[in-house]
Amino acid sequence: MSEEKIYTGSCLCGAIRYEIHGEIGEVIQCHCKRCRKANGTAFATNAPIKKADFKIVQGEHLLKKFASTPTTARCFCSECASPIISIKAETPDTYRLRIGTLDTPLEHKPVMHIFTAYKAEWDTICDSLPQYDERP
Repeated sequence: MSEEKIYTGSCLCGAIRYEIHGEIGEVIQCHCKRCRKANGTAFATNAPIKKADFKIVQGEHLLKKFASTPTTARCFCSECASPIISIKAETPDTYRLRIGTLDTPLEHKPVMHIFTAYKAEWDTICDSLPQYDERP
């Protein structure tokens, strides 16, 4: 019988703390304009997690949602603005975790870049991961 994996994470100011009681899916680097704007970086590093596995253990009242599209809500700390998860209407049982908020070391690495047709003109992708102009 295998032991359940537990990951912990938090926002920049530490006011929101969460646990994931389960697996973290494939890590993907998204270069779409909305992810770049939401994270203030060249890309967002995200991975799917099951909604049922995600538990906020501190600061739930500080987690705010912003509807960046009619089908996507981005959730962030209202104190420090750290992005935590996004929720897509078409996959309500799955969250997209912002990997940079993890406090537990993650054993697996990114597997691909998506929406590279929209990547920042000043960014250069310097790894050998597959690159897709859109979502594969």
